[in-house]
Amino acid sequence: MAFRIKSDKKETENKTIRFPLQLVQEIEKAIEGKSTTFSGFVIQACKYALQNLKPDKK
Repeated sequence: MAFRIKSDKKETENKTIRFPLQLVQEIEKAIEGKSTTFSGFVIQACKYALQNLKPDKK
């Protein structure tokens, strides 16, 4: 078996999404001085939203 160097990157997929300019500015202000990127913030926010969704009432 040959030695292989594996990427430490997680599998990802690019998506193009449009944000309202005001929201972009608010996010950039919120992450200023923090050790996260815009994408990292959006991923964390989406995970939080999914974990806290309330089931639809039918």
